[in-house]
Amino acid sequence: MDTLSNFTTFLEPAPKILYSKEYMHNFFRSLSRFTGWWALALICLISFAAMYYLARTEAPIMDELAHIPSGYGYVRHLDYRLNPEHPPLVKAIAAFPLLFVNPNFPTDSPHWTTALNGQWDMGRTFLYGAGNDADELVRVARVGPILLTILLVILIYLWSRELMGNLWALLPATLFAFSPTVLAHGHYVTTDIGAAFGVLLGTYYFVRFLHEPSRNRLLCAGLTFGVAQLTKFSAPLLVPLFVFLIVVFYLASVARNWNATAMGARLKRFGIRAWRYLKSLIIIFAIGYALVVYPVYFLFTVNYPTEKQVADTETILHTFANGPTPPGATCKPVRCLADLNIWMSKHALTRPLAEYMLGVLMVVQRSAGGNTSYFLGEVSRIGSRFYFPFVYLAKEALPVLFMVLFALAYATTKIIRSFKFQASSFKRVLDYLGTNFAEFSMFSFIVLYWGYSMKSPLNIGFRHLMPTLPFIYILTAGVWKRWIMRIRVPEAASLMDALKAGRPATITAAIRAGLRTMTAMTAKYLLLVVLLFWFVFETAFAFPYLLSYFNEFAGGTSGGYRYVTDSNYDWGQDFLYLKKFVDAHPEIDRIAIDFFGAARPAYYLGDKVEGWWSARGNPADQGIHWFAVSVNTLQGATQPLHPSQDRRPEDEYRWLTTLRPPKPGMGNVPEPDYRIGTTIFVYKL
Repeated sequence: MDTLSNFTTFLEPAPKILYSKEYMHNFFRSLSRFTGWWALALICLISFAAMYYLARTEAPIMDELAHIPSGYGYVRHLDYRLNPEHPPLVKAIAAFPLLFVNPNFPTDSPHWTTALNGQWDMGRTFLYGAGNDADELVRVARVGPILLTILLVILIYLWSRELMGNLWALLPATLFAFSPTVLAHGHYVTTDIGAAFGVLLGTYYFVRFLHEPSRNRLLCAGLTFGVAQLTKFSAPLLVPLFVFLIVVFYLASVARNWNATAMGARLKRFGIRAWRYLKSLIIIFAIGYALVVYPVYFLFTVNYPTEKQVADTETILHTFANGPTPPGATCKPVRCLADLNIWMSKHALTRPLAEYMLGVLMVVQRSAGGNTSYFLGEVSRIGSRFYFPFVYLAKEALPVLFMVLFALAYATTKIIRSFKFQASSFKRVLDYLGTNFAEFSMFSFIVLYWGYSMKSPLNIGFRHLMPTLPFIYILTAGVWKRWIMRIRVPEAASLMDALKAGRPATITAAIRAGLRTMTAMTAKYLLLVVLLFWFVFETAFAFPYLLSYFNEFAGGTSGGYRYVTDSNYDWGQDFLYLKKFVDAHPEIDRIAIDFFGAARPAYYLGDKVEGWWSARGNPADQGIHWFAVSVNTLQGATQPLHPSQDRRPEDEYRWLTTLRPPKPGMGNVPEPDYRIGTTIFVYKL
């Protein structure tokens, strides 16, 4: 007994201040903070290096042809006539470094002076027809989006650190920073990464304000809401999200204080609280639009002539909601928005808001019209509600997909079990909202955004789900932490109790219980580590063809085009690889090219290029024995049509499918002799 007593005494902490529980807690907290920041720095460095390499080796993708010149028009000429369909923030960030390059921007071109939103033609002129180094302009413009992506990784870490600690916050940061989709789109001058940044930033500061209201946090919530509105026109979804969240937050606070408030005082107390919340919400929206959106649009429309803005707005909205309202008639509710927009464009004070509103209405109009694309064996513009679920399941890395689906299943199971006793269900909801409102806010946005996206016929890429990825990864990491760290407290504490009690049988049982707990936790950690290594190697093996990444269940990077194309697979990113291929084959004296993308083939290949399309027939008939075609173009020309679509027979590349009959199966195309990158198929005729 004395020996056992001495042993238990040895196990107890020494009564020195140096080894106190508080000291050790602070020591390990400082160590985890230090380790977390250095690990985050390494993650960001690797992610930056990967994106910078891609920025230098990939050709300009389709949307950059419009975004780069429009951004330069904003920051250099303070003129918003190009690309009003998207807000300016990302484009302006990308174009700002170009001011130091001082490229030739031909403002005397008719694509600038008289054309209606001549973004595409102006882009071709700016990059390839004005004496500029196109590759340099694209590389420099891509630096801003890369830095914005890294900033988003840091923001994910910062919010996650508040929710799950320094080390666990590295998990969602890693999932985002090394995602093939993020690395692929993070270096492009497009709005998707910007939208993810703006939504996360705005939601973070809004939730902070709800938890601890103050004037400073109210101001921050308003300013960051405004920043979000400048990233992409999907950001207005924050308006219904914030309304929903503040209503839920208010109702939960009323329920918690209901019984503690005298019956006669309830109406006054909760009425005043409701007014404060409503007033705060109005102020947040007002700050966002009045102090952020309006000044930015005011700056970028300073040199946009009023006459041209009015003419452009009238022409763009001419077909909106069945056209203009006849004189003397009352406008239809939806058409009233267009008429109001046109009226606002005519007045100096409202011109900036008119340009913002024009972009919103253009997105509404385009979303309603859909986008012709290839999906699961069919070419259609109708859209499918299965599109976004499919592309997520197909393009998310398998280990991450397993983590996300496991987290969803585990969380769902815990929720169902927590509601097993109906009498305590309401209290459980209140307790959950009280301690997990940030997670509830994230989940609410995911549901709202996915619901909106699935309903829309505009099916053009997994990238449109980008704003939800940070939330998905943060929630997934939180659930995995709860699952791994789930320890039965009685078992964990029983060893010390048994040692103090001095009962050998109890000690043995406690040791066994502790070993079981440690073994289970170790196995869970090992599983997580294996999944993370798999994920990192998955991304590394797909590099540098990350835009075309599909997981193994969806044909892999080489076969994903059989299911869906467009920005999921082929956006014109591989053209520089085609140039290298042609340069390496001196026997290619001429090559016919049908290319989908922003690059101008003749700029890179000179007289060797012959522009081609299906109706021109077999290039060999004109003495050209090499033919290159983008797989996105090939799928749109050869795959079956939706009954609502039509296509001319001469546009279906029948001469090619006759020479090289595709193998049976969904999405197969004529087998090429060479494949450039993943997206350009080369045929030797």
